[in-house]
Formats: sequence, C-alpha cells, structure tokens
Amino acid sequence: MCAALSLSAGVQHVSPISTFPASQWDRVIAINLTSAFHTIQASLPHLLKSAQTPNSAGGRILNIASVHGQVASANKSAYVASKHGIIGLTKAVALEQANSGITVNAIAPGWVLTPLVQQQIEQRAAASGRSIDAEKDAMLGEKQPMLQFSTPEGLGAMAVFLCQPEARTITGTTMTMDGGWTAQ
Repeated sequence: MCAALSLSAGVQHVSPISTFPASQWDRVIAINLTSAFHTIQASLPHLLKSAQTPNSAGGRILNIASVHGQVASANKSAYVASKHGIIGLTKAVALEQANSGITVNAIAPGWVLTPLVQQQIEQRAAASGRSIDAEKDAMLGEKQPMLQFSTPEGLGAMAVFLCQPEARTITGTTMTMDGGWTAQ
C-alpha cells in the first residue's frame, strides 16, 4: 500500500504587470504555491512513517502544476510564477527525499474545463459577443493543437499511475498533459 498526498490549488488574476495589484500577487502566490509548501512540510513526517512501514509501496507527493509552470502567457505573471514555483518545489523535495521511499512529481495540464477556465471563457464570450462554444474553440486553438480539453479523469489516471509500485523511480518529474501546447 502506498501513502499519497496530492496538491492542487489554482487561482489567478489577469492583468499586465504594470497594473497588477500587489494584493493579488500575494493572494495568487499564497494559494497556488505557499500552501503547497506548508502542506508538504506538515505531511512529510506522516509520509515518511508510512514509507518505512514493512510491505509499504512507499509514499507519493503529487503536485498539480500547470502548463504555465513550463511556458508563460501574457498578463498572468503571478499564476505563471506560482506554477513555475510548484515545479521547482517538486524537484527540490524530490531530491531531498530521493532515498526515503517517497517520490515527488508534478502533473502539468494544459486547458482543463475547470470553473476557473469556464469563467475565462464566459468573460471572453461577453467581451467578444460570440458564443461560449466559439470561445472554447478559440481558446483551445490559441495554445493547444489537439483542440481538446484535458479531463479530470485523465489527470486522475496519471495520478494513479504515479502511485503504482512500477512508478517508484519516477521522481522530480513533470508529466505534461497539454494536447501538444509545449511541443510547439
């Protein structure tokens, strides 16, 4: 049996950096990045204990980052910085835990139709006067060549794979599920 901790947080504020409110920067960094640090730090003693239990498959820490942890988009400086930070945190903790029985990885999805993304689509539709479906297609077409949203089920399947005993040497890695976004 494997003890696992999965972390996912995502809020953002969209604005050019010249007018980006410091309070929004602090909020995005706190929720998207600092919360992961505190959760890992608080959970690590429990994961270490579980990983050392006889017949244990080890422990797993899975951070849900974003394709924005690998590439940037304009007007999303805090979100991009926080998700780059998640990937860096993942790598640092993976190195620290390399011989503890705990693996640490990140999953970096492209567009997933979450409430956050749905809100962006609705805002775009309101601004453009186009339908929500037209804005979904436009949003995907700007970044994601596959023109399909990744699904929570697909992300869950990747997380389950990373928790399997066969994945015991996968650590410090970012698994990207982005429909080709970062392949460009």
